Amino acid sequence: MKINLGYFLLFATLWHISPATAQENMQAKKPTIRTTWADQVDATNVLSAYPRPQMVRESWINLNGLWDYAVLPATQRDRVPTSFNGKILVPFAIEADLSGIGKTVGKDSILWYRHQVEIPAKYKNQSILLHFGAVDWEATVYVNGKKVGTHQGAFDPFVLDITPFLKRRGRQEIIVAVWDPIDDGPQPRGKQVKKPESIWYTSVSGIWQTVWLEPVPATHISALKPTPDIDSDALKLLTQVQNLRANDKVHVSVWEGEKKVLDQIMDANKEGILKIPNPKRWSPDEPFLYDLRVSVVRNNRPVDAVSSYFGMRKISLAPDANGIQRIMLNDAFVFQYGTLDQGWWPDGLYTAPTDEALKYDIDMTKAMGFNMIRKHVKVEPARWYYHCDQAGILVWQDMPSGESGGRWSGNIGIEGIAEDVERTAASEAIFRNEWAAIMEDLHHFSSIVVWVPFNEAWGQFKTAEITNWTMENDPSRLVNSASGGNFYPVGHIIDIHNYPDPAMPRTDLFGKNRALVLGEFGGLGLPVEGHTWQQKDNWGYRTFSDDGQLYERYAEYINKLVPMIRRGLSAAVYTQTTDVEIEINGLMTYDRKVIKMPADKLQDLHQKLYQPELVKLR
Repeated sequence: MKINLGYFLLFATLWHISPATAQENMQAKKPTIRTTWADQVDATNVLSAYPRPQMVRESWINLNGLWDYAVLPATQRDRVPTSFNGKILVPFAIEADLSGIGKTVGKDSILWYRHQVEIPAKYKNQSILLHFGAVDWEATVYVNGKKVGTHQGAFDPFVLDITPFLKRRGRQEIIVAVWDPIDDGPQPRGKQVKKPESIWYTSVSGIWQTVWLEPVPATHISALKPTPDIDSDALKLLTQVQNLRANDKVHVSVWEGEKKVLDQIMDANKEGILKIPNPKRWSPDEPFLYDLRVSVVRNNRPVDAVSSYFGMRKISLAPDANGIQRIMLNDAFVFQYGTLDQGWWPDGLYTAPTDEALKYDIDMTKAMGFNMIRKHVKVEPARWYYHCDQAGILVWQDMPSGESGGRWSGNIGIEGIAEDVERTAASEAIFRNEWAAIMEDLHHFSSIVVWVPFNEAWGQFKTAEITNWTMENDPSRLVNSASGGNFYPVGHIIDIHNYPDPAMPRTDLFGKNRALVLGEFGGLGLPVEGHTWQQKDNWGYRTFSDDGQLYERYAEYINKLVPMIRRGLSAAVYTQTTDVEIEINGLMTYDRKVIKMPADKLQDLHQKLYQPELVKLR
């Protein structure tokens, strides 16, 4: 049963949707282009891969699929509806074509979801956890008519123990109420707006990542936090356990494929040290990952167990022979060259149609010869970072922006006076809560090497305080305080944006204390007929009429980067991975059907950026 807007009229009949609702859906904006993966979406088997690869259990129930939905006035936000408009395909946002709806909700409405599930008899005497990968923005969850909890945050997962709310037998009813003010609120939202234009895209509301149930024993592992320490050939590991008993212990084993290399007993809820013998290091060239098996043991018997993995890598700064700070990977300089990656899809918006599609962008980025991705003002599902870990792609993770009314003070590589915006106490609390949750949820992933709290002064506030707080939160990574934003002498990196030609911060002003980075450049546009979001008025920083001209100019830019690396540049980010809506400056079209410059040609071209002889270290 494949879902698209055309098929939705069939569902209108099958599920008794009112004629008025069906007519509304017919009038909803349908994208002019779709990815090939959109045609593979099966409403009975949506995004079926295990959603949390960093902590795997065998038993789980995927709740993705057709749910009932209703859109009601926000004045009725505490009144659970007794009837619903029709069916929506979870986990695609209501604005997305793949949801079957394709309509904007907005701050004056509440989006309601309803789903029923039967708990298998084999889950008896276990706790039942209800997981949400992400819901934009405020979600209130009811089970069998009773309120279970509320979560605010569009980009971090949350989990609720629904055991006390379950009936002893029969189908269980789950209802979710979602309120999303889009760009009318202060919450982190990235690039989504009510009225898309220029570099701003279609809004995203509601459930947009996998929803799933998981049975666990009363005493169970709730989180793993591995932190590699290659200087000590060790892994620091925190195993968080709920309902721990007095003599319970944690049993950990580390594996290289089928070979066990370590076996250790540790305390729960305390950071322990695992000494890894002759550790293999994780890098873009050799992304080696160890397997990890963790169990809670009581009286020499396992109570709960999960499987996981980790990589041994280090990210740091060190001066070169000229005293310029360089970004080091595993104590060696590796120039980091990546794409600005928005993570948008013409059919799913925030949500890739399939796991294969999610992985495709990463694999193509690697095939083109990039070793890094800057994930731009968006957070992806856990499986995206898992694919980066496996592929050997370094990730710079942005905090999604909000309160975008900041003023940029100029090119920080040359001149400019920094200015912070004023935020309300409520706005600041929202920012801090979600940024802390994002860093905690993504700590596991070896690929993430840089945190980026702010972008281009969009809502940039208390820069020094937020940067220092981020650094204290995670000393194992670098912090780029404000990519292309207003400069404060804080953090590990000084980062400018310059379009379209490459440029770099001044070494005499900044190079002795911070790594020098070109956080965005390029944006070279090429509209490809039949593969654009709209037929005309598409946009790029500089637009070309054929791929030959595009490649020639792009190659010039790569050649300009080489002497900059010699002078002190540590990293650069090209805009961007794919076209997005009216932006046609991607290396691939928005539907991913056309690669604008041959991947093998780009791979060969980029090798000149990774030559060790470009930089002399002390």
